Amino acid sequence: MTSAGKDAVSAAYRARIGDLRRAMEEADIDGLVLYGNNWHADYLRYAVDFGIVEGQGLALFERDGSVTLLLDDPAEAERARAETGREVVWAHDLVGAAKALLLRGGNRRVAAAPYHLVPYGLVRQAKELRLSDGGKLIEQLLMNKRQEEHAHVRRAAALADRGYDIFRAAARPGRKDYELIAEIEQFYRCEGVTENFMIIGVGGREVRGMTPPSGKVLKEGDLVTTELTPCVDGYYAQICRTLVVGEPSELQRKSFGVFQEALDAGLKAVRAGVTAAQVAKAENDVFRTYGLGQYVTSEYTRVRGHGIGLFPDQKPHVLEDVAIPLTANMTIIVHPNTYHPDVGYLVLGDTIIVTPDGHETLSAMPHTAFSVRSSCVVD
Repeated sequence: MTSAGKDAVSAAYRARIGDLRRAMEEADIDGLVLYGNNWHADYLRYAVDFGIVEGQGLALFERDGSVTLLLDDPAEAERARAETGREVVWAHDLVGAAKALLLRGGNRRVAAAPYHLVPYGLVRQAKELRLSDGGKLIEQLLMNKRQEEHAHVRRAAALADRGYDIFRAAARPGRKDYELIAEIEQFYRCEGVTENFMIIGVGGREVRGMTPPSGKVLKEGDLVTTELTPCVDGYYAQICRTLVVGEPSELQRKSFGVFQEALDAGLKAVRAGVTAAQVAKAENDVFRTYGLGQYVTSEYTRVRGHGIGLFPDQKPHVLEDVAIPLTANMTIIVHPNTYHPDVGYLVLGDTIIVTPDGHETLSAMPHTAFSVRSSCVVD
């Protein structure tokens, strides 16, 4: 990382810590216990600016800004000391070390998050430890991005675009899906991207979603869908795109047009103050217009978008029963990804920044299907 990159990380981290301390002051919380592992590290990373690779950890963040990081892997503890300069403790017994730390603190109010992942050994003694659920406090901070955080999301979005260019060039008839993944991962490692959440779908009507690669061979006429989610300095951005091996059929063009309309409708609905439910309804109503309403249910699709930042899949989830309001500077992805009965599973979506009057799209990739034969977009 360049010195400019390190300075940007420091600026984002300082802004986060200032917000966290103010939120704790307003909630009258003395300490915050944050759990993290290799996959779900955003709560802990928000306060410590450390990403776990092996094992799991707990961080005790104090209202004065001091932090004690407990890690159950000795190599991770050594790396954390070098990277953070914080007080780091290698704890073979993570729960026991955390209990001792909390009990030494005396009679004070402590919250924990994400509460559903906090080790049961702590939760079952929540009363004795004066431990409460601090999820709402930090979830709001994770959703509402600072301007300093946007720089990292923008860089990740640019690398998502570049990664998809690699993906398109790699997607040729006769190749296996994992060969495409390998080329993208090589590119990202060379660019300093250490994490990339990616899933893929290859085929036709039989394909109901996206998964890790399974060795499926690309053939003429296949739809190839993917979700790319590179991470830069702890922050993720995502794009979802669909391509056709060879020239798309008229049915594929027509079906994909529904997804273009749905994405446009969802993006037009986005602005500060509207709810996630309103954005989801705008997308889903397009499918209902075409008699495809059953395919926006949980039987065929999970969400119509979601928050993104220090985790690839944060709140708010864009669903018709989620009343969380969007706020200016929030980063989300809008994606009407679902199964289409005529051609199979299709995807299309971009990471955006919510603005007072609309949104800013961070991807420069066209909202179209692609033909890999000619490497040109298809209207």
